[in-house]
Amino acid sequence: MSAHFDAFIIGTGSAGSSAAFACAKAGLKVAICDNLPFGGTCALRGCDPKKVLVAAEETVDLFRRMQSADTVNGGAEIDWPGLMKFKRSFTDPVPADRERAYADSKIASFHGTGTFTSPDSLCLNGQKVTAEHFVIATGARPRPLSFPGAEHVLDSTAFLELETLPKHVVFVGGGYISFEFAHICARAGSKATIIHRGKRPLEKFDASLVQRLTDATRSLGVDIILDAAVTSVEPSDEGFLVDANGHQMNGDLVVHGAGRLPALADLDVRQGGIAATEKGITINTYLQSTTNPRVYAAGDAADSSGPPLTPVADYTGSVVAENIIRGNSKSVTFKGIPSVVFTTPALGAVGVTQEYADAHDFKYRISQGDSSQWYSSRRVNEKTAAYKVLIDETSEEVMGAHVLGPGTEELINLFALAMQFGIKSTQIGEAILAYPTYGSDLSYMTQNLQARELHSSRA
Repeated sequence: MSAHFDAFIIGTGSAGSSAAFACAKAGLKVAICDNLPFGGTCALRGCDPKKVLVAAEETVDLFRRMQSADTVNGGAEIDWPGLMKFKRSFTDPVPADRERAYADSKIASFHGTGTFTSPDSLCLNGQKVTAEHFVIATGARPRPLSFPGAEHVLDSTAFLELETLPKHVVFVGGGYISFEFAHICARAGSKATIIHRGKRPLEKFDASLVQRLTDATRSLGVDIILDAAVTSVEPSDEGFLVDANGHQMNGDLVVHGAGRLPALADLDVRQGGIAATEKGITINTYLQSTTNPRVYAAGDAADSSGPPLTPVADYTGSVVAENIIRGNSKSVTFKGIPSVVFTTPALGAVGVTQEYADAHDFKYRISQGDSSQWYSSRRVNEKTAAYKVLIDETSEEVMGAHVLGPGTEELINLFALAMQFGIKSTQIGEAILAYPTYGSDLSYMTQNLQARELHSSRA
């Protein structure tokens, strides 16, 4: 028994769904499959459920900050079982809703793993499937850990399903997952330890702002051990004994936060004549496989389809669909893609860092400073807030923006908008914005020292 489709998509996350719905809307015969519950990482195991937990953390932290300013009384604490129940109200309906949406769009859906058997066919649940085009949108999986006892380490998915929060959680790796979860643990009353093999964590973000966030994180009681790689994890009477180059500690739980890799292991891409590396499917500028023209890759599954972010996955899925529908006509561009570490306060970045600009001899000027005494920070009693904006000396356009503090996730979006559409820093300064809002800080963050002093005096 076999089936043939115009487009067969592997993966039901943001990239795969975006491609599937667009192809179906254009009248193509489309099918989609997944060996995990339909919905993908963001909706089920990543961004969305994590941000629900962050909302509770933010609420508790704001209450405690305002309490320390003698403005509110009482207490606030996270009810972990209640928070998990609330989180599931978002995630539980997703698989059925997604499958229903596919059916409404006349997209055939399959549960299982599609394994390539030739360049134009795959085997799915014992059935042969052929297609004019295949789209690999399988997302990413945790990077394999090689130290003894790695089997005892839970991934981020398991953390998001914990019925109770242990007293001490040890995180392997100093990326955004570890920092976000450590902040949640700290506000929920648990001890958190982050072990990072590099000299500084969050390596893709501005070093000076990362240092401020690291200091603030440590002030919450989170231990951050740098320049130390985990060498073993073994069960102990107190949970697990973790060794990191001589640093030893006992934790009730050890969580993987050491990066992710494209989830391609189950596809047998070699049988499909599909070139791939550890970074993903090797693609051309149209997101098409360089060795099998029937195949496209989107999101985290591709080796050069932008940063591993949900909006990028959605965008690349739509580009793939357009190239399948109309023939290769659209390339991807990734100018001004913002990224946020959802700690409290949050850390955001868009564009280049100062380190990158210096390494490439860019001509730029910097507008930077501590914004903890600005009105937007003081009114919520946030002591950790700063910014750094790199502005091209010739064009006056923003080359990079880095923000730490209240409202970061929205401010960084505004900077991204300016970068994507070439809005000059001088135009940002001339904009009339609602005040007092976080957005109104934008103009002060791009102007000279005099403007920043004026803003501080207004506060």
